[in-house]
Amino acid sequence: RSLPPQKYYPPDFDPAKIPKLKLPKDRQYVVRLMAPFNMRCKTCGEYIYKGKKFNARKETVQNEVYLGLPIFRFYIKCTRCLAEITFKTDPENTDYTMEHGATRNFQAEKLLEEEEKRLQKEREEEELNNPMKVLENRTKDSKLEMEVLENLQELKELNQRQANVDFEAMLKQYKEYEEEQKRREQE
Repeated sequence: RSLPPQKYYPPDFDPAKIPKLKLPKDRQYVVRLMAPFNMRCKTCGEYIYKGKKFNARKETVQNEVYLGLPIFRFYIKCTRCLAEITFKTDPENTDYTMEHGATRNFQAEKLLEEEEKRLQKEREEEELNNPMKVLENRTKDSKLEMEVLENLQELKELNQRQANVDFEAMLKQYKEYEEEQKRREQE
């Protein structure tokens, strides 16, 4: 078994004297990544699906941080027309945001969530200013809850009625009916 190569450090060696590399702040690195979402190129209309692998350039976005986390920008090229597409990390929503070169597909779910959040915020603001609105919303909620419970009860009763049906007897009756039909045909 061979040993790893040994390094000799002279007794007067001082690591502090090693010159530091002065790298620019906006230095770009080449990284291999997968497309984080489905997108469509604005130049040629090519669909780029989530999970497609790219060699991308990565850089730290200057003057942009979220709670001390740096935000990264990625540059990829369209697979068909080689147009440049850029997107950034979005740590606030644990997601990525499209910058330019393409449009993001299938955002219906995200839009729906945002709409729900907005409605909830509006309701809370309204309730803060208007104590009567709190009461109205409470009564509306309790009415809705009662309706849901009634519907549930109806469904349970329907299921109960369904459970009382004797399937064995039904099958037996059908078998007898089939035998009767065969007898008639033979006659």
